[in-house]
Amino acid sequence: MTNVPEYFGSMVFNDQKMKARLPHDTYKALKKTIQNGEPLDISVATAVANAMKDWAVEMGCTHFTHWFQPMTGVTAEKHDSFITPDGDQVIMEFSGKELIKGEPDASSFPSGGIRATFEARGYTTWDPTSPAFIRDKTLYIPTAFCSYTGEVLDKKTPLLRSMERLSSVAVKVLHLFGKEDVTRVTTTVGPEQEYFLIDKKMYDARPDLIYTGRTLFGAPAPKGQELEDHYFGSIKTRVAAFMNDLDEELWKLGVLAKTKHNEVAPSQHELAPIFSTSNIATDHNELTMEVMKKTAEKHGLVCLLHEKPFAGVNGSGKHNNWSIGTNTGENLLDPGKNPEDNLQFQLFLAAVVKAVHEYQDLLRITVASAGNDHRLGANEAPPAIISMYLGDDLGALVDAIIDGREYKSAGKSDMLTGVDVLPDFKKDTSDRNRTSPFAFTGNKFEFRALGSSLNIGCPNYMLNTMVAEELSQFYDVLKDADDLDEAVKELVRKVFTEHKDIIFNGDNYSAEWVEEAARRGLCNFRSLPEAMAHYIDKKNIDLFVRNGIVSEAEIRARYEIELEHYVKKLHIEALTMIDMAQKNIAPAVSGFVGKLTETALAKKSLSAAVSVYAETSLVEELSDLLEKFVKKTADLEKAVEDAKKYNGDNLAQATYYREVVFAEMEKLRELGDSMERKTSAQYWPYPSYGEILFGV
Repeated sequence: MTNVPEYFGSMVFNDQKMKARLPHDTYKALKKTIQNGEPLDISVATAVANAMKDWAVEMGCTHFTHWFQPMTGVTAEKHDSFITPDGDQVIMEFSGKELIKGEPDASSFPSGGIRATFEARGYTTWDPTSPAFIRDKTLYIPTAFCSYTGEVLDKKTPLLRSMERLSSVAVKVLHLFGKEDVTRVTTTVGPEQEYFLIDKKMYDARPDLIYTGRTLFGAPAPKGQELEDHYFGSIKTRVAAFMNDLDEELWKLGVLAKTKHNEVAPSQHELAPIFSTSNIATDHNELTMEVMKKTAEKHGLVCLLHEKPFAGVNGSGKHNNWSIGTNTGENLLDPGKNPEDNLQFQLFLAAVVKAVHEYQDLLRITVASAGNDHRLGANEAPPAIISMYLGDDLGALVDAIIDGREYKSAGKSDMLTGVDVLPDFKKDTSDRNRTSPFAFTGNKFEFRALGSSLNIGCPNYMLNTMVAEELSQFYDVLKDADDLDEAVKELVRKVFTEHKDIIFNGDNYSAEWVEEAARRGLCNFRSLPEAMAHYIDKKNIDLFVRNGIVSEAEIRARYEIELEHYVKKLHIEALTMIDMAQKNIAPAVSGFVGKLTETALAKKSLSAAVSVYAETSLVEELSDLLEKFVKKTADLEKAVEDAKKYNGDNLAQATYYREVVFAEMEKLRELGDSMERKTSAQYWPYPSYGEILFGV
């Protein structure tokens, strides 16, 4: 296929297909549900189901599945065929009831104690705002997921609720400004996805990659990323072929894949889409990660989405570009040419500033994971301290508002290239700050702290909810104002004054910032257990309950699920390390030491004058390392066994795994990597970093 506009969205039951296949009244009713959030009638669902089925069967489909996002960190699906008995034959049928409701077994998905193991029933329900699509001769229907008793068990439902909540309060605020034509406000997201590509043969030879997604042992290669020659470099032929196929598959699925390039680390790459509404962007990002993995297989490659698959080189993140827009096409985070006069923009900016300051702990919590703990705070990703970057122009405007001074935006200035054949152009009003976790980038905020494997629904529903909370408070202050402009100015000045500590335009990597952030009272949670301990703080529970996003029981369930998941991740990593150490690494080093000893003895037998210094010194060094390695493996085994005493207290157990088990893993790795540097490649049991990172 070469004509992209012709095949773009060809595998999606999109608006064009709905309009062509649905009765006019049904189409109008469905559009009202999608665009305005109006309730859906069962008769509409029946008509849509028939049209969907007919289209899917024409496209070669035999099955359908309700595609949902449980609390596992990946998507889930159960496939049912369209066949229905008709005497001795079958017919292909799909009812409105089957479209609206599915019934997967809920007992085997994480529930945080909401559901007992013997209570199996759960429901998936159709999300009409995210279009159905076809993969592998199956009709995929995006759905939400809940328990038999109605508790939310997925990552989509809170996101949809947060979008509704933000829309309702933002519309009320905009009506105060006379924007009566605004009936709906939506948040949009463009997630930039980083990933690694490695040869499948290398992957298959590494149990740590297979079981955990990252290398648990591995000495650095002689060359890493220090020459900075991979970033934006020429894309290798094999990788380019993968990227071309990936683009085609994503475009057929309606995913707006836009930008692709090499990232900083060797074998690391990035894909960035055009913005979509938060719900569709979340579905598309989950779909993108799945398609990446399957497309890589076709090229004899493996796509790694772990946040830190290789030590010593950059890990992978996912930049969450978030903005707010109206149904009339207005971007509410666009400052315009004169932000100093744009009171509406200032008010929405103030809401975001206040939200990030008051709920900085939640933003940190929502990006916390075992994988992301390796990145946050390293000089490759934002630090664990949440702060905001506004840039020179907006930063100066905020300062002027706080001080009560007049300020005139400098606007965009000319960039003079100094070369006649190169065109001059307008440069932006401020630079970008790649060290900031939450940076303003012209007409949106870039939340840079997300890990590469994260479901973006979580940070976005929290972001939507906290901003909705602030806008709701603003509305209550402003709704009865006699002079709206003066009331807005007073409110904005008050908010910026009280919450300026969250704004930092400097180097977030500097040691000085860590000290300064502490003086400002900002949180610095270095790991998931530290952060997650605050998830169930009263102010956070009140935020979600008050805004109707999730109940207190559901919040506490998610708290338990995240801690359990963290413990299980580190437990699997520790067991994998022990297995690799005992079954392969220790025997390999012992075998190499034995060969060196044989060589030394053979040389000595020839002549007492022959030097065996090279062999004996290496034997002594490796023997010492091997002895320490075996003892440290035993220490790790004991640490894992001792973790059982914390069974029943997920926070205590997660903290123990971080502070004790992970620390033992790091010590064991250091010894293993030291032995790898000195052991013949002929004996070392696993592909090296050099072979993996430069083998594609």
